[in-house]
Amino acid sequence: MRLIEVNDVKTRAAFHAVPRRIYADNPVWIPHLKQDIDKIFDPEQNRLFRKGGVAKRWIVQGEDGHWAGRIAAFVSPKYSGGMKQPTGGIGFFESTDDDAVAQLLFEAAEAWLQEQGMEAVDGPINFGEKDQYWGLLVKDFTSLPSYALNYNPEYYRRFFDAHGYQVYYEQYIFSREVDLGIQEVFERKRAQVASRGTMKVITAKDLTEDQLAAHFCTVYNNAWGGHHGFAKMPLKQAKRTVKALKPVMDPDIIFFVMDGDDPIAFYVNIPELNQIFRHVDGNLNAIGKLKFLYHKWRGASDIMVGLVFGIDRNYHGQGIDGYMIDIAGKRIQEKGRYKSTTLTWIGDFNPKMIRIAENLGTERTRTYVTLRKFFDPEVEFQRMPIAK
Repeated sequence: MRLIEVNDVKTRAAFHAVPRRIYADNPVWIPHLKQDIDKIFDPEQNRLFRKGGVAKRWIVQGEDGHWAGRIAAFVSPKYSGGMKQPTGGIGFFESTDDDAVAQLLFEAAEAWLQEQGMEAVDGPINFGEKDQYWGLLVKDFTSLPSYALNYNPEYYRRFFDAHGYQVYYEQYIFSREVDLGIQEVFERKRAQVASRGTMKVITAKDLTEDQLAAHFCTVYNNAWGGHHGFAKMPLKQAKRTVKALKPVMDPDIIFFVMDGDDPIAFYVNIPELNQIFRHVDGNLNAIGKLKFLYHKWRGASDIMVGLVFGIDRNYHGQGIDGYMIDIAGKRIQEKGRYKSTTLTWIGDFNPKMIRIAENLGTERTRTYVTLRKFFDPEVEFQRMPIAK
């Protein structure tokens, strides 16, 4: 069994090949796009490298000559800066059901992180934003995986437990059928907020690309910016986010609540891209792009994914959630394009957002966990603080 660093064309190809062996007989698995993963580890495309971030990847070749596992380790000052201890990350872990393979990968990644001065490690996480490739799947291994969310065999939890990782926080995915209608409580809240006379709900159709980015940035920062692990978002980053979403965006399902001219809440959705990407087999090359455009055109996606739902902290407890949900829900029903909606993960450290999701009549369908390990076992373990 050989541990090999990923550092050339051949080993990068092998890094992509590992999961194809792991999931060869799994009908649920949909490969991540090769181009998406390559961007994460390309210093020219991932800004974290320019801000002091470093990353390294390894693959394991089994005794039979086949690729048996992979892992990435990384350090991001942006992520580690808000922690009590310098904290690195591991992610993109895959392994055959072989403890020796997993041990070889974990030991390599953790040793390298300690060489970088890290005192703790979180995983499996992304060398990038939290909305993608974040967390270990621990509940629901049979449903369609959402685009850019992790999917893994159930036995992976055993590997993390064996190497001393503990749950830092749980992440919940909520789903509901669109035709269930909106609960009465949201209709009451809509009426209460509407009576003020200053509120309205708009969609991305009503905004230019620059306005959409500015509104997104404003609400994001007023909702979460500065909370533990959530840095303030600069406008440049918001513009990049909007630009990246543009090819897959449905402007009819991106909503903002305005108080006069000020954006105070958003509900950002996109079509479930994995219903389309399942047809491109993990490669968005020229042929893959043609397949993507065809299946997007024919309406292959009837699931709507809620990427983010946020309310300015100054407006909490004022019924804004119900106002936006009631209006958005009725507009989505009128369009008739989507059968169900899935909310991207909500951490157990955010009970307010969990209550909102539950009040929507959703069902908690999938659970992920973000795990943490301290290299010094004497350090007291604490879970993620509850958001206020």
